[in-house]
Amino acid sequence: MTDQTLTADIHRIQRIIPHRYPFLLVDKVVDIKGYESARGIKNVTMNEPHFQGHFPGKPIMPGVTIVEAMAQTAAVMVGTALGMEDKNMLVYFMSIDKCKFRRMVVPGDVVEMNLTTLRGKPGGKVWKFAGIATVEGEMATEVEFTAMMDLPKE
Repeated sequence: MTDQTLTADIHRIQRIIPHRYPFLLVDKVVDIKGYESARGIKNVTMNEPHFQGHFPGKPIMPGVTIVEAMAQTAAVMVGTALGMEDKNMLVYFMSIDKCKFRRMVVPGDVVEMNLTTLRGKPGGKVWKFAGIATVEGEMATEVEFTAMMDLPKE
């Protein structure tokens, strides 16, 4: 592991994870400290398709998409640390635990997602993460989740 702090812009994110519109839910990942921690940024806009039905007249970002955005942030963190650009890495949820929603997220918000690795190591398939999503310093969502990293064989 390195002491270097890294950043992943949208181009690097798309080289690491396969998600694309309308399901790419993280715009930038900053403060990547190896595979230990990172901070994802999600700019919430009214143009996102889920706001057409969730809810008409009162758009609220679905909680499951906030959790998915945190999982994508974790995948980018690990993918960056392991040099997985252009390697077709896939990540699958295995469990979601201790999930709580504390604040609504609406168009115009900037969601900051702080992710920490609780368990996982290079070469390992199963990783566990803790995440806290905030808007303007106020907690919106907290969660722990386990994911399987399907890393391509070299």
